[in-house]
Amino acid sequence: MKIGIIGGGIIGLSSAYYLNKAGHQVTVIDQSNLVDGCSFGNAGMIVPSHIIPLAAPGMIAKGIRWMFNSTSPFYVKPRLHLDLARWGYQFYQHANKKHVSASIPALKELSLYSKAHYQQLFRELPFDFGYHERGLLMLYQTRETEHEEAETAAIANDHGIEARILSPEQVQALEPDVRVSVRGGVYFPGDAHITPQALVHQWIQFLKDRGVVFLTGNTVQDFTFANKQIQQIITNTGEYPCDLVVLAAGSWTGEVGRRLNLNLPMQAGKGYSFTISNVEKNIRIPSIFLEARVAVTPMGTTLRFGGTMEITGIDHTINMNRVKGIVDSIPHYYPDMQVSLPKPEKVWHGLRPCSPDGLPYIGFSTTLENLVVASGHAMMGLSLGPGTGAVVASLVAGQTPEVNLTPFNPARYQ
Repeated sequence: MKIGIIGGGIIGLSSAYYLNKAGHQVTVIDQSNLVDGCSFGNAGMIVPSHIIPLAAPGMIAKGIRWMFNSTSPFYVKPRLHLDLARWGYQFYQHANKKHVSASIPALKELSLYSKAHYQQLFRELPFDFGYHERGLLMLYQTRETEHEEAETAAIANDHGIEARILSPEQVQALEPDVRVSVRGGVYFPGDAHITPQALVHQWIQFLKDRGVVFLTGNTVQDFTFANKQIQQIITNTGEYPCDLVVLAAGSWTGEVGRRLNLNLPMQAGKGYSFTISNVEKNIRIPSIFLEARVAVTPMGTTLRFGGTMEITGIDHTINMNRVKGIVDSIPHYYPDMQVSLPKPEKVWHGLRPCSPDGLPYIGFSTTLENLVVASGHAMMGLSLGPGTGAVVASLVAGQTPEVNLTPFNPARYQ
């Protein structure tokens, strides 16, 4: 089939890979030049440990506290916007234990499925993208966070995801090259990480060599329809006929979805990262500073710090106060690591596509027969990318996917 994929992030690229592998003619349409999207500067973590959705008990109270601190890890920009109000209300409705309990098995299944596909990609792709299975350290410094993380570890272990609660000495033993100052930590040995820009840059070229067409700088403006099917994707450069469409437009999915009469609530969650080079004494295991909500990932001789969640709409301005919050947190956990505030031009930012219930949208549209939706992965896009792409290829082939897609139904807000 002739398949058009709207969006060239990790979900779009993964879908393109598996659809091309199945013999389809694939065209990827993206409004950017594919050099700095969300799939490039993120923390590169593959985290089956993250089985609790963003919409969880306690998140609203924490969010309200953080909103009044200019360097905090979370911020919702107050604005009179009906979509934001609806999204916030839906988030509130889902931030409960019942929703979390129903979401955990599905997120776990998709996460482990995606990690298995990363392992396969590492074996079969003809280039190195820095795949390592060293686990993840969740580091904490307060009694309150220790209690919360112990509960999270218990939930993970109950669902077959190994989690080890560590003393400060045990944490330090895992990081012999860098002094760590913590009350304790939880170690998830089953997690992994990659160098995301190495994967994305080389994967795009690999796909081009395999015949995948990339139309960059193309903004989707409209569609033509016939018999409950999309006939053409209309962009600022022309009309592109297709037999099937995959909507993987990240934070723009809700906007594009409206042109298809779909209700896909979505808010862009802006995150920042910066990378320091030539680190002599680097950490060995990726970590998350729990109180600061900062992710730290070693990538060769470099070290990437990332964090914050700003619900500000489609906004590309850089709030250096938020970046300062990331920088200020570093010596609290790694006291010998002196990191200066980077210049604004050295700060990467990306817009994560956040659904109000914290679950992605994956599956066929119920109103358009040749449309598959694959978006809304929030901070888990890179982690769930290959698994989602493989699921998309299964759906297109008319096969039953190997994971349960019911909680990810794109029509759940119709």
